[in-house]
Amino acid sequence: MVDPLHQTAAATVGAMVRDGWGGPDVCHTLYVATPHVETGGMSIILTGRKGDYPPGILTVDIDSPGMLGFH
Repeated sequence: MVDPLHQTAAATVGAMVRDGWGGPDVCHTLYVATPHVETGGMSIILTGRKGDYPPGILTVDIDSPGMLGFH
């Protein structure tokens, strides 16, 4: 699922790309995964590469017990 970005979010993602955080796809993911006033919470990134994300981003290893039917 891809979350749509409003104008401010799109500008923020563009700045993240410009500042070297990654490509548009990675920066979109990082933006969505950080807490925002309008969402009231924080998303979780399900990944096989937890070390690729900066501190403060909530990640869960895709092979963790209980994820995707893995027990």
